[in-house]
Amino acid sequence: MTDMSQLLRAEGLRVAFPGRNGAPAARAVDGVDLAIRRGEIVALVGESGCGKTTLARSLLGLVRPTAGRVLFDGAPLDYSSRALKAYRKRVQLVLQDPSGSLNPRHTVYDAVAEGLRIHGYGGNERAAVAEALSRAGLRPPERFFLRYPHELSGGQRQRVVIAGALVLEPELLVADEPVASLDASVRGEILALLLRLRTELGLSALVVTHDLGLAWNIADRVAVMYLGRIVETGEVEQVLTAPRHPYTRALLSVLPEAPGDPVVLGGEPPDPSRIPPGCRFHVRCPVLASGEAERAGVARACRSRDPGIPGAGGEAPVACHWAHARADAAPPAS
Repeated sequence: MTDMSQLLRAEGLRVAFPGRNGAPAARAVDGVDLAIRRGEIVALVGESGCGKTTLARSLLGLVRPTAGRVLFDGAPLDYSSRALKAYRKRVQLVLQDPSGSLNPRHTVYDAVAEGLRIHGYGGNERAAVAEALSRAGLRPPERFFLRYPHELSGGQRQRVVIAGALVLEPELLVADEPVASLDASVRGEILALLLRLRTELGLSALVVTHDLGLAWNIADRVAVMYLGRIVETGEVEQVLTAPRHPYTRALLSVLPEAPGDPVVLGGEPPDPSRIPPGCRFHVRCPVLASGEAERAGVARACRSRDPGIPGAGGEAPVACHWAHARADAAPPAS
């Protein structure tokens, strides 16, 4: 991946929150390399509490990293108030719960126009709001101007939230669980809308989700996150049809169409203030528990040696000693 093709990039990103009463800091994001190309949709996948939302907030400039850096359009993110205001016009957030995102006292028109007013838009506000609503699939837009959120369906509310992001003509959308609160019948419509916006406007998107099925339907690439770090990344077909990390395999095994029995992971993810030594997944890893890692000669490394950070450019796309040992043992392709 060339630098010119990248719109957003995180390099060695870390976000730690101080512990109380002298407790260790919680390492919510603990060394992440991630890149999003222009016109690309990347899915960030993992369990609740793995650091996905904190990573997304740090990419938006809402949380300042403890270490590492965020680059947008090749330039490091500037955290001054003026620079962040300009940045957030180019990078917009779409939240999970449209009911919580919309002020119940504001009409649809005011909700969509709010961003224009914050950024001092000097053009035709009514035309810009109408175009954004239309692009979001609310047509004719004028029919929705004076409606309030409680008068809309869940799918319509999510479209209003998307219109509020589109009205500023951003280059990148960060969508945090954009369909998690919607009925199954509406989910496909919103996903199709995001794909259409990428095609029509050249938008890039980071879609944060716990659902690998959603990633399959919408993403070009997927990054699987566990305990503050991306453990596997690659093209979506590659990762989801031939997963290499045991954690990715476990997430995929619970999908309804997955072959075989679901892989049940023992326990909860460890406390991010007490990350285990070695591979951070080893305390829950079914490959280690079954003896497969021992047979591959990597069990000690799993417990004691950090497998590293998968590179944003595709180098070492999996953080797993067992996966590396299997790759090394595989016969070369003819």
